[in-house]
Order: sequence, then C-alpha cells, then structure tokens
Amino acid sequence: MSLETEAVIDRRRMRRRISFWRTAAVLFVGLLLGTMMFGSEDFSTIGGPNQIARVAIEGTITDNRDQLRMLERIRDANHVRALIVHVNSPGGTTTGGESLYQALREVAAKKPVVAQFGTVAASAGYIVGLGTDRIVARGNTITGSVGVLAQWPEVSEMLDKLGIKFNEVKSGRLKAEPNPFAPATDDGRRVMQETIDDGFRWFLSLVEERRGIAARSVSGLAEGRIFSGRQALEAKLIDEIGGEAEAVRWLQTERGISTDLNVVTWRPRAENAWSALSGSQSGATGTALAALAGSLFNLPRLPAMLERVGLDGLVSVWQPSEN
Repeated sequence: MSLETEAVIDRRRMRRRISFWRTAAVLFVGLLLGTMMFGSEDFSTIGGPNQIARVAIEGTITDNRDQLRMLERIRDANHVRALIVHVNSPGGTTTGGESLYQALREVAAKKPVVAQFGTVAASAGYIVGLGTDRIVARGNTITGSVGVLAQWPEVSEMLDKLGIKFNEVKSGRLKAEPNPFAPATDDGRRVMQETIDDGFRWFLSLVEERRGIAARSVSGLAEGRIFSGRQALEAKLIDEIGGEAEAVRWLQTERGISTDLNVVTWRPRAENAWSALSGSQSGATGTALAALAGSLFNLPRLPAMLERVGLDGLVSVWQPSEN
C-alpha cells in the first residue's frame, strides 16, 4: 500500500472520529439542557399511569414561583389522584406560607391532599399544613408557633463610633421606617406593630377556620408557643400521629384512592434552563461563602442567620434562641 493511500485512509478515520465526538457532544448538551428544563422531576410525572404525587416543602419558605407552578401542574394532572405534602420547615415569610396555602386549597378542590409533618413544621410551615385536608405528624414533631414577627438590625451606635453619618431625604416621616441606621421612632414602631397585629389576626383566624377550634381554648396558641406532635393532636392542631404510611392509608380508606397506586416524587423545575443553572450556581456559592465565614469566625449558625436576615416582609418562623 502506497504512502498516499495510507494517508487518505488515515484522514477518513480521523473524520469519522471527529464526527463521532461531535455527535456525542451534541447529544450530551441536549441531555443537559433537557435535564435543566425538566429539573429533577421524574418523567413519570409528565403523564402515564395513575399515581399519588409527593412534594417536599423544606427549609425556609418563600414565595417560590417554581413550587407554585409545580402545584398547578399537579392540580391539572388527571393521572394524579391525590397529593401528599411532606413538610420539614421552621417557617419563613408569612406571604410565602400564604401563597402555598392558597395553591394547596386549589389542589384540594380537585383531589385529596394530606400533609405529613417531619422534624419541624412550625409557623409558616404550619400554614402549609392548614392548606391540606388532613395533617399527620410524628409524635416528636415540633409544630405550632402561630405568629408573625419583623426583625431588623440597628447599627447607629456602631456608625457613630466609626465617625460615619447617614443622611437621607424622604417624602414622609414614616417612609423607610424602621430604619437600621437610626433608632426606631415611636411612630415607626406603632405602624410596624399594627402591621404585625393584622398579619397575626389573619394567621389565627386561619387556624380557627381550618381546625374548627377557638384559639382561646388552646393554652399558649395565641402566644406563639410550640407543640410536640402529641400535644398538637390533643389540642386538635393535627389529626393523626404517624408518617407517610398513615397518610396513604387515610387516602385509601377515607377518600377511595386505589391501593395499587404508587407514590411518585415531584420536584419543582426552573422556568428555563438559564435560570436553573444560574440559580443553582448562585445558591451554592452563597451557601459556601456563608459556611466559610461561619467557620472562620466560629459562628456555626451564621448561614441560617444570614438566610433569615435576607427574608423580606413579615416573617412567620420558629428558631430557638442561643444563650
């Protein structure tokens, strides 16, 4: 075989290799984009056999559009016969709890919904449970903490020591109150208290309406106390002690859900591939930086503290204080 012939054969082999890797790269990118578009959602959630959907509401609750769209899909999916909501959250923004409550009531208008409380389902986490038809909790679950709060730092003394003066021009005396750069005014505190009281009345009336109880009949409820699962059952804040098995059994015996249905996990998916990628990157970066700072300054709870500081609006959250 001549050298020229061998060279031609080698070039053809090289072209085939390049074509193979180009095709593989295109398939990989397509698979990656498809995964980001559908999130981690199981393909069985797109359609197919009848099922019981399972969703998890975990960590700090916010007004999460991806979660709300997921609940809309569950509401409209004919092959989803029921929904189990696993809650493991100390709460979050009051508005976030309200939006999830409303979304779950819309699901419940079409199919039965059960909440299964995990380690903690307090404050806004309890609001989520109120949006379901039945609440199942472990005996040692921490729940309750019915209430609303607003917190803000006040750093005026520190600024004075640093020789920093803060100037502002505003349209009215109550604009931008409370202000972290100045001591709270009496009027500012009054307005904030009125707003807190309004949110608390809404929360308390929701408990009374959904649980069929009078708040005054439950000791400590209006003061924002927490309850164990067993205490909550006695106070009629939940319906049953147990876990997912008990939730499924209730769906089968009380709502006629078939015993043959599988429980399928649904997860939120991002609105588009770019938001999925950028959101995961920014979230991971922020968590990593907070963890690093907490380690350097011996503040193990710094990530959780920063997460709470970042919550806007009224907050319904339970977190034990450190002495």
